[in-house]
Amino acid sequence: MTSMTGYAYEEVSSESTVISVEIKSVNSRFLDLFIALPPFLNPLEMYYRNKISSKVVRGKVDVYIRVKELQSDAEITVDEKLAASYMEAIKKIAKASDIKLNPDTALTQVLAQPGVLNSNKTYDVEKYKALIDPVFDKTFEKFCEDRKREGENMKADLINKLSRLEDCASFFLEWQPKMESIFKDQITSKFNELLGEHADQNRIMTETAAMLVKYTINEEIVRLHSHIEAMKDELKNNPTPGKKLDFICQEMNREINTIGSKNQFAEVGAMVITAKDSLENIREQAKNVE
Repeated sequence: MTSMTGYAYEEVSSESTVISVEIKSVNSRFLDLFIALPPFLNPLEMYYRNKISSKVVRGKVDVYIRVKELQSDAEITVDEKLAASYMEAIKKIAKASDIKLNPDTALTQVLAQPGVLNSNKTYDVEKYKALIDPVFDKTFEKFCEDRKREGENMKADLINKLSRLEDCASFFLEWQPKMESIFKDQITSKFNELLGEHADQNRIMTETAAMLVKYTINEEIVRLHSHIEAMKDELKNNPTPGKKLDFICQEMNREINTIGSKNQFAEVGAMVITAKDSLENIREQAKNVE
């Protein structure tokens, strides 16, 4: 089982470049993937997107790939005609304004104009991909390990919480025949109080059966136990059980609520509260599961 939250960072330096990869994720209902690359490496976005989605099913995942060049092989070119035009214009303005022109200031102004200096660099995307890949793979491996480690901790916690809920279901099962007996005794007592020895036993049985139909929780108990077993199976066999756990929790909640609405006894009512608390803890933890 895997957590939807995780983090990893790696940085590798060489004589010419510093490459860093950062991956972090938080909870999300679906896979929400964001990848930030230097603009000249945008053609690689789908490549790294596929790498992430091959192993990550759910979560909001942010990936930052940074490349810092320590040595530049960019070619600087000068547009001499444009520079001369700017310089001529500056001289005319200075003359018209009767301002003494400072050559250093004029040169600075010319160099600051767009298009005078141009930097030309050709990027070999495949070359950068070969440099980034080892760093990315190591970071992604650490990221997956971090999510898996947290997932195993959550799995142990969910199993513990599910055990508490199972105890509640067992309590309901033990109380079911007690409730039937209490209902029968209550109805028999009322009939005997009103009719004494003339109480009709068939009528007592009919009224008891009607009471049991209205208040019995046997079906809800059976379904609750079934849902508990289904959740155990998901935790044991499904590597990405998050969505299924959420569905099972909804079904469990329905059965527990029905048991509570039918209940007529304080002991059972107290256990319904415990069961709801246990289920809510399971639901909150399950929200973090991939």
